Amino acid sequence: MYHIVICDDEEMFRLELEELITQYAKETDQNIKVTAYTDGGELLQNYPTDVDLIFLDIKMARVNGLHAAKVIRERDSKVSIIFLTSLARYALEGYKYQAANFIIKPIRYIRLKEELDRWLVRYRQEEQEFILIANDTGKYKVFLSDLQYIETYGRSLMVHTEKQNIITNKKMKELESALPPSSFVRCHTSYLIGLRYVKRVEKLEIMLTSGPTIPISQPKRKLVMERLAEYWGDKL
Repeated sequence: MYHIVICDDEEMFRLELEELITQYAKETDQNIKVTAYTDGGELLQNYPTDVDLIFLDIKMARVNGLHAAKVIRERDSKVSIIFLTSLARYALEGYKYQAANFIIKPIRYIRLKEELDRWLVRYRQEEQEFILIANDTGKYKVFLSDLQYIETYGRSLMVHTEKQNIITNKKMKELESALPPSSFVRCHTSYLIGLRYVKRVEKLEIMLTSGPTIPISQPKRKLVMERLAEYWGDKL
């Protein structure tokens, strides 16, 4: 089952969006649970641990969507966020919080279906794909959805995941070639990052949602920004 949250202070829009998601679930035979919140503060106070996707309104009277997204990202690096807005310019700000995309109000079913189809493909791909990492202690299955970044560690590599750090004697080029370029990028000779964990980019540094700051080499900055634009949804 997929758990989708709607957070919007317009009651009519919340009800309409919930109806459209229910229609999508029936037409595509998906098991989808929908929970609605009227404000960013209400969402943060009652944040569901099993949520997969949040439709988050940017402009709300009390706690707006951007502030809510900032707090959510500090708690949850995996959940997908699609911002809802009446003006496209507000969406630019939203991509700092690893937004999957944004939707301009009012929303039509064909637009919602397109977005949910796209999200489901990415969600399933990232949840199911994995690589095997071996060292002297054994073999480890590392799911791509948990892989935050890889860094050189002496003559070895350190693979950082949500649950543990694993040392391997594999070469960086070998791991780079095993990972999908749509979700991972080599940002430095010594670093490879998972795009889903990027919080923001400042000059030659990448801040990850999990805390670390990763350097970007000048020659790779253009590639990093292009990959990020593609991953976040370059529809502006």
